[in-house]
Amino acid sequence: MRGLPALVLICAACALACAACSSRTPGWHVERGFLRAPDGRAAILRGVNLSGSQKNAPYLDDKSAADYERVRSAWGMNALRFVMTWSAVEPSPGVYDDTYLDGIVERMGWAEAYGLAVILDMHEDVYGEGFGFDGAPKWTCDAARYAAFVPQTPWFLSTTDENVEACVDGFYTRADLQQHFADAWRHVAERLKDAPAVVGFDVLNEPEWGSYSIFDFEPDRLAPMYDRIVRAVRGVAPGWVAFLEPSSARNAGIATSLEPFGFDDVVYAPHSYDSTAEGGGGFDPTHRGQILDNVAKLAGEAQALRAALWIGEYGGVASDPGIVEYMTAQYDAAGAVAAGSAYWAYDNSDGYGLVNPDGSEKPLLDDTVARPYPARVAGDPVSYAFDAATSAFTFVYTPDPSLAVPTEVIVPARVYPNGFTVDCAGCVAAPQGDELVITTPPTDRPATITLRSN
Repeated sequence: MRGLPALVLICAACALACAACSSRTPGWHVERGFLRAPDGRAAILRGVNLSGSQKNAPYLDDKSAADYERVRSAWGMNALRFVMTWSAVEPSPGVYDDTYLDGIVERMGWAEAYGLAVILDMHEDVYGEGFGFDGAPKWTCDAARYAAFVPQTPWFLSTTDENVEACVDGFYTRADLQQHFADAWRHVAERLKDAPAVVGFDVLNEPEWGSYSIFDFEPDRLAPMYDRIVRAVRGVAPGWVAFLEPSSARNAGIATSLEPFGFDDVVYAPHSYDSTAEGGGGFDPTHRGQILDNVAKLAGEAQALRAALWIGEYGGVASDPGIVEYMTAQYDAAGAVAAGSAYWAYDNSDGYGLVNPDGSEKPLLDDTVARPYPARVAGDPVSYAFDAATSAFTFVYTPDPSLAVPTEVIVPARVYPNGFTVDCAGCVAAPQGDELVITTPPTDRPATITLRSN
């Protein structure tokens, strides 16, 4: 009998601990295959990379708060993949450019003001600045390698130059460089950990494998680097979600060999491009099936990794043939697996830029990119789709009755200039600004919401 009071105390302590766990409000997280907001709703982030202009000095583009507002109001986007580089963060060994980071802090305030979730992207192309591209600082590799480099066309073939491969190899095999990179990311986290707009971080853009085996690179070198960086960042910003990419070989159709990570809250963040369009030939509409099939495979890879899926880049040149069909295929592919995505990029340019050099829109491109999508889902998304011929938008999901929050569909004003009607089975929904807010879900399972032009 003397053991009973102790047992009661132990049980009471356990009950209090469980109550504390169940009442804890989580931050952004990944659950049941989707990125989720702190309130538990699935979050589909449809946004834009901002911007290609930030890959090189002076590293911060000339965008203002009005441009951030434009992302949300003109195109209905709710997210930014914010382009950064290691060169900008750590221009000299162990020396960080806090003035640069101050500028990012200011921009995160603009993002928060206009409801934009931000994924910080540590960008690199062809290793770094020593080769005339972007990413790693010049001090990370031997200057003789830069001098001996011979650029190739198209630009991405430059990654096969032996000098580039040597620098990539050094990055992964030199403990001092791995530590520098981890420390640089940790410093970024220290400066931005209190910025509410930041949801997560993309450790490295399109990782290259150097001279290492293309099939062994991910498990042998990339995954250990991800583990090191994620733990360094989360030591400072524990609530940040890790957006992790496969190697750049995935762009050529080689399936990832990454395996589930030893940490939670991961979003698999590959890119989706058509190789012919990337080569400057425009988009062949017969390639539509390839785009849809590839993104479906990416969704399967994300599921195997116990991660959510987000297409961190897709894009095209507005003046190239087939741009409408190309961007439609990308939207349809993401919608078929209920994934988010980010267009490359919000630049003022004649190339991939979302707008012209003078800042004016590219109507064919922008009207195709700006389409409805479910932004917050009180349950599990299944798919979303838009039929341009009929202007019908369809969204399918499985409501979660335990979530006492609405489902929100963003409907850019340009899509239905004369308004729209809502067709659902007993739902209660009403427009609020450019959103359709569903407070009572349809009665059918899975639930279906259909919007049609008036």
